[in-house]
Amino acid sequence: MRDQSMSTRSVVLTLLKRKHEMTTAELSEMLKITEMAVRRHLRGLEDEQLITSRLVRQTMGRPVHKYYLTEKGNENFPRNYSQLSLGFLDDLRDLYGANAVNQLFEKRHNRLHESYEPSVTGTLKERIRALADIQNEQGYMVQWTENEDGSYEFIEYNCPIAHVAKAYPIACTCEKKLFKELLYTENVERTACMAENGDAHCVYKINKQSTLK
Repeated sequence: MRDQSMSTRSVVLTLLKRKHEMTTAELSEMLKITEMAVRRHLRGLEDEQLITSRLVRQTMGRPVHKYYLTEKGNENFPRNYSQLSLGFLDDLRDLYGANAVNQLFEKRHNRLHESYEPSVTGTLKERIRALADIQNEQGYMVQWTENEDGSYEFIEYNCPIAHVAKAYPIACTCEKKLFKELLYTENVERTACMAENGDAHCVYKINKQSTLK
């Protein structure tokens, strides 16, 4: 029984991470359990300070509570702080200037490109699938879809280096550059960003036209 409870708890956290905000009714529908059971899990997560809620008034009917992750709840997902320390970057900037930090990120970009390139091959769609697999292994919680117009939407629901990227936007710049190089296209547009804009997710639109050789 305990294992089932912990499993549902994890699913609730993952759904809130992906959807950003959800009501009790929406969670009940997704989880296929009663709203009473959902509330029990939500109370437990609130007690742990992993989630909180806000009251949303509707044009018709009673107001509803929308639940979302707290900062502590977001920290429950992978964060690669051990590999990329914000304090270390601050020290590097103070000692050698901002350009030294930029050079460090460029070096990291080159290392990732060299590591990922052999696995990202084939058509644009195949490359996007391979890139999504790589990013998922790194904890980015990626979902991608092909649109009717032939473009693709590439969503990262988690950013393992969000705190670093907020302080050093060069991290986001390098990610976009890496995507362009690995996908062989200049048509990579970032329409939402957790670090730079405070959006719920990072979203890229990738156009299949004008791919580079």
